[in-house]
Amino acid sequence: MLGINWYSEMDKPKKDDKSGDYFIVGAKKLTKIRGGHCVCLEPGGQPDQDAWWKFYDQGQEGACVGFGWSRCMTILNKGEHYAARWLWDRAKETDEWPESNPGDDEGTSVRAAGNVLTKKGHVSRRNSTSHGDFVKRGTCTPNVKQGIVRYRWASTVDQVHVMLENGKANRLGAVPVLNSWGTGYPHRVWMPDDVLARLIKEDGEAAIPTDR
Repeated sequence: MLGINWYSEMDKPKKDDKSGDYFIVGAKKLTKIRGGHCVCLEPGGQPDQDAWWKFYDQGQEGACVGFGWSRCMTILNKGEHYAARWLWDRAKETDEWPESNPGDDEGTSVRAAGNVLTKKGHVSRRNSTSHGDFVKRGTCTPNVKQGIVRYRWASTVDQVHVMLENGKANRLGAVPVLNSWGTGYPHRVWMPDDVLARLIKEDGEAAIPTDR
């Protein structure tokens, strides 16, 4: 999981005509921070499915942390879908920003959502009272077995690569980003290692979860 500065140049990844893969430009070409963003990184074997790409679409809300972590949990738990906005709400209840509250459009931190998953678990989409109404989804009961045991922080690009166990990522010198902007953004976008290194140095959060 990455909680990072998002640069305007990252909005439009470039397609490699030969491989068909999409790439974010190199670190030296990033010029303007558009805001903070959270994305899920994909482990080796490309386990993320097209249906999950479509399901985890945050729209125009600041819900990326809830959607990114939920996408991660779907991969870890092999297809279970989760109520991303429930997690977004719960993280805002305990994050470091007092101005963020359930029901608003404010973002939250990778750390806060990771703590929720560790202590409370997650809510399966099948058991969610309402995906859209923040009052109703607040009545949902999470299942700790749908969460994680713990998470730790990666401080280097090499640590991220070791966690992903992704042979293609190692060969390309890049990591595969799964964004939460629906099918209007490519399913997989490769972030070069020099970009990842820069973003981590800019106080980026790179969380490595341990599944239950």
